[in-house]
Amino acid sequence: MHHVTGLCSLQMYPPGNCSAAEPLCLMAGEKPLVISRIRDPDAFSYDEFFRRFLVANAPCLFSAEFSRSWRSRRSWVTSDNKPNWTHLLEVYGDAIVPVANCDVKEYNANPKELLPLREYVAYWREYIENGHRSPRGCLYLKDWHMRREFSGQDVYDLPVYFSSDWLNEYWDAIGKDDYRFVYMGPAGSWTPFHADVFRSYSWSANICGRKRWLLFPPGAEDLLRDPSGRLPYDVTAQSLQNHGPRPMEVIQEAGEIIFVPSGWHHQVYNLEDTISINHNWVNGCNVAAMWSLLQEELSAAQREVSEWRTTMEDWDQHCQIILRSCCGMDYAEFYTFLQIIAEHRIHALQGPQLMPPGPQHLLYDLRKITDVLLLLMDNEDFQKLDPKTLNPRPENLLSAIRRITERKEEE
Repeated sequence: MHHVTGLCSLQMYPPGNCSAAEPLCLMAGEKPLVISRIRDPDAFSYDEFFRRFLVANAPCLFSAEFSRSWRSRRSWVTSDNKPNWTHLLEVYGDAIVPVANCDVKEYNANPKELLPLREYVAYWREYIENGHRSPRGCLYLKDWHMRREFSGQDVYDLPVYFSSDWLNEYWDAIGKDDYRFVYMGPAGSWTPFHADVFRSYSWSANICGRKRWLLFPPGAEDLLRDPSGRLPYDVTAQSLQNHGPRPMEVIQEAGEIIFVPSGWHHQVYNLEDTISINHNWVNGCNVAAMWSLLQEELSAAQREVSEWRTTMEDWDQHCQIILRSCCGMDYAEFYTFLQIIAEHRIHALQGPQLMPPGPQHLLYDLRKITDVLLLLMDNEDFQKLDPKTLNPRPENLLSAIRRITERKEEE
């Protein structure tokens, strides 16, 4: 992943002659950045998205045409593009949802509480009636695993462009978690400056309402750090207005879907009462960035407890526990993650039915897994793991991947 010294040095793919993409020019400093607005689903292929945005790690904005058929665009929303309280309460009213207080800062984030959805909706309606003010502060429903809790609710279709989704494929396979979320919040609710988990990609679709995105490409966030190396909580703070890079600013309308690339820091505001559906995802294009992040986080954990290195018998395992606690995954699980994704692709290439987005992309995935697996096997901290916990052994998995890729390349 490239490092930039300023926002103006970012290289973006030009829109070219594709009739499906219309350039949207935004200013950063004195030079324009270009984000593509993809208008026509019938004129924009997965291969083009793969080349121009996944591999290039560049953002884009899909028009409302891409979500027009979703049931949530009809049932969750009134005719005047407002949340349909009656329907939401009837179907989801008893759900327990995580709610953040946007008016309180807690470790560069907002503290959360769990509330029944009907209580949050009652608050939200009262908040609107009071001119978007409340003694409880500005509350924002965030990171609700609605899809997991209501698996029978077919409220949106996964666009093919986001179908190579290793994170959710993995969590579905082990049946523990997912990275599919619903967000709901009043005008004025917002998310502080951050980059997404595991340096994942994300996509976010506005079911109703409008959002304002402030986006910084990888490396630009370093120019915003304070003297202690800490990132800002709010990039719109007055103290940051006279130095550092200016963000790429994107206004996302109802129905539109934004693609946020790997490692791009961002801050997001709801300009109206808004509902959105969000996914985080990793695939062959950014799995190396995920591996790099895990190494950085483990190094940070090792520095934190370095004084006990010679006196703690299980010091290396303790560092892996810290890594898992802070990052959500340790080295052993990262290997299991690669193993499950690889085995799914080996099985698909050997069977009668292929996984989307197609055989060439499955082979691409396996090549990228091979690249990262070799780095993992050569890593000193990975070599310290108990080999009995790794099944199959990494060398055996690597051999199986190489056999299928070599055979398919000969066909």
